[in-house]
Amino acid sequence: MSAAKHYSAKSATFLRFSLIGPANKKQDQVAQGIMIILASVAAMALADAMVKLVSSNLTVWQVFAARSFFAVPCLVALGYFRKVQFGAILNQWVLLRSALLVLTWLAFYASLPVLKLSVAAVAVYTNPILTALLSALVLGERVSMRQWFGVLVGFAGVAAILRPGTDAFNLMIVLPLIGAAFYSSAMVLTRAKCQDDDAVNLALGLHGSFIVTGLVATASLAILSLDPISVAAYPFLLGSWTPMGWSDWGLMAFLGLLSAAFFLGVAKAYQIAPPQVIGTYDYAYLVSAAIWGFVFFAERPDGLTLLGMALITVAGLLVAERKPEPVTIRETS
Repeated sequence: MSAAKHYSAKSATFLRFSLIGPANKKQDQVAQGIMIILASVAAMALADAMVKLVSSNLTVWQVFAARSFFAVPCLVALGYFRKVQFGAILNQWVLLRSALLVLTWLAFYASLPVLKLSVAAVAVYTNPILTALLSALVLGERVSMRQWFGVLVGFAGVAAILRPGTDAFNLMIVLPLIGAAFYSSAMVLTRAKCQDDDAVNLALGLHGSFIVTGLVATASLAILSLDPISVAAYPFLLGSWTPMGWSDWGLMAFLGLLSAAFFLGVAKAYQIAPPQVIGTYDYAYLVSAAIWGFVFFAERPDGLTLLGMALITVAGLLVAERKPEPVTIRETS
C-alpha cells in the first residue's frame, strides 16, 4: 500500500471514529427490534388519529404539555423499578435527539388539521429512505445502485402525492416532509450516539422537552397577543390555551400512556437493531394510519395517493438492502 493510500485510509478511519465513536460491541437483536417497532407504530398511528380528532378544540402546545404530563410519571416509575440512572437525560446527545423529535412532531401535527391522516402519514414516512441515506453518510455504509434507485422511486412516490403544479397540490404537505428529515436525523443519532443510553432516559428526555416546549410556546403566545385574524387562520398553532374538561384530560392521560409506550419502543428498537432494517418495518404505520383515518374521519385515499404510498413503500424496501458483514482474512507471511 502506498503512503498516500495508507494516510487516506487512516484519515477516513479517524473521521468515522470521531462521528460515531468506537465500534459498539453489542450484538444486534433484529427480531426483537422488529417486533418492538411494529407494536410501537401501531400505537403511534392511533395516538396521531386522536390528535387530529382534537385539533379543532385544543392547541398543539396543549397536546404536547398535557400528554407528556401523564407520560412522565409512567416513565419515572418504570425507570425507578429498573434502577435507571436518570442523570443521563441531561446528556448533550439525548437533548439533541429530543429537540429533533419535538421538531418532527411539531411539523407533523401542524399539518393534521388540513391534510388527511393517510396523506400526512405517507409524507412523513419518506423518513426510512432518508434514514438509510443518513446511515450511509454518518455510519459509513456504502450506498449501492439498488439503493440509489430506491431513492429515485421514493421521490417519484412523493411527486405522485404532492402533484406540484396542479390544483391538488397543498403546500401544507411540505410540513410532514420536513418532519421526516428531522425524524431520520434523530433515529441515526440514536444509533450513533445514544445506543448505550437507557430507552427510559431517551423517552423521558423527549417528554420533558414536550412539556417545556408546550408551556414556553403557550406563555409566549399569551405575551405576544397575536391579532385574531392570524389566530383564526391557524388556531391549532397560534391559539391560546383552551379550558379542558374531564373528557379532554382523560384523553390526554390515554395519549400519555400511548406515547410513553411508543416513544420508549421506538428508542429501544433503533438501539438494538440496524436503523435501515427498523426503518423498513416502520412502514406498518401507513397501514394503521389508513385504517384509523377511515374509522375516525371516513378518509378514502385516491388513486394517485395509493400509487404514491406503494412507490414509497417499494423505495424503502430497496433502500433498506443490507450487506453481508465482510470476512476478515488474516494474511500469512
